[in-house]
Amino acid sequence: MKKIFLLICILSLNFSVFSQEIQEQSFVVNIEVPVRVYKGSIFVGDLSIDDFEVFEDGIPQKIEAVYLIKKRTVERSEEKKRFTPVTQRNFYLFFEITEYDPRLADAVEYFIHNVVVPRDNLVIVTPMKTYRMKSSLFGIVPKEKVIEQLIGIIRKDALVGSSEYRSAITDCAACARALQTALTQPIEGRGDDIAGDVIADSGFSGSEFRGMAIDEQIMMYSSLLAKLENLRRVDQKKLMDFANSLKDKEGQKYVFMFYQKEFIPQIDPKVLNQALSMFQGRPDIVHNLTEISGLFRREVSFDVDSVKQAYADSSISIHFLFITKPPQNRFGVHFEEHSEDIFSAFNEMASATGGFTESSWNPDFLMHKAVEASENYYLLYYSPKDYKIDGKFREIEVRVQREGHRVSHRAGYFSN
Repeated sequence: MKKIFLLICILSLNFSVFSQEIQEQSFVVNIEVPVRVYKGSIFVGDLSIDDFEVFEDGIPQKIEAVYLIKKRTVERSEEKKRFTPVTQRNFYLFFEITEYDPRLADAVEYFIHNVVVPRDNLVIVTPMKTYRMKSSLFGIVPKEKVIEQLIGIIRKDALVGSSEYRSAITDCAACARALQTALTQPIEGRGDDIAGDVIADSGFSGSEFRGMAIDEQIMMYSSLLAKLENLRRVDQKKLMDFANSLKDKEGQKYVFMFYQKEFIPQIDPKVLNQALSMFQGRPDIVHNLTEISGLFRREVSFDVDSVKQAYADSSISIHFLFITKPPQNRFGVHFEEHSEDIFSAFNEMASATGGFTESSWNPDFLMHKAVEASENYYLLYYSPKDYKIDGKFREIEVRVQREGHRVSHRAGYFSN
């Protein structure tokens, strides 16, 4: 009797394991990949399903369907298995700006007049707050009225939201001017051009800092540099929260991020090097000046790989639009660009999400390029071989069987 009972238990256990294996093998996940293919700068719209190859973690995958999308319309489809592409569009316009540029009005006007239509969702993010516009709004309110309101919001929020940053820049420039003047005084009369430049009018008099001793000026300048660094620091949690909030949102998701080039008031490197030599007898001053040199070097303040994977997983296309501008020409204050960390990080994020990076002094040109890159694409579907729910990031690679073509798509997804 015990043997019969034991046999029944073994058979039941085997059947249970076998059933689990059947369930795991029958578990199917469909992966959607928006793909853009270019020859030079021109979108290639004549590709067929046989022109594409898909690899997941280096393993070839079987493509189930390919759809050519133009704006919201499925222009052409090739299906081995039927899918229902969701082409609803969700636009997110980020204005990471410290000064309002009147040319932004042209960019907004072009976008509202030529891009967004009823049933599109639009979110505007400024230095102050986030504005969500209902998709039905564009069929009710005249576009000119929408444009007027949006421009007013962006202008006001840039002025108010970045006022602390601009004030810190002004104070930092004034302190740099006063400190540079103090540091060059020991070498005046030696025929150096630096001393003459400092005496010239700069627009940042620095008179409020001139009563301080040099070591106090150095400490104040370091404090202001640290304040600027804190004000422009990218919050990784907010980036991740935004990506996760859009993961389950249906349709195509586009982020157009306008970011202005930054310039930080610095002591002229030539002055700094000469001062380091002049104050060799004051190790405290040499130490503080060396620390200032370290503050000039910026590193990325967040984990770029984690953020890239989160945005790729949520299938959000980021277009990083970098607004360039010349530095301020002020005698006595050296303005050095300090956007390299942000630029490199967001450039990587754009690439990992199938978006692109473009630089220009003209925001309207940048908007045109972003729209051009977002309105034509392929939607490609495949079912991964041996799919396992293990939470790991799966890397996607899409190739086309034509030479001289550039392919842009999201980098992968988390298997969860």
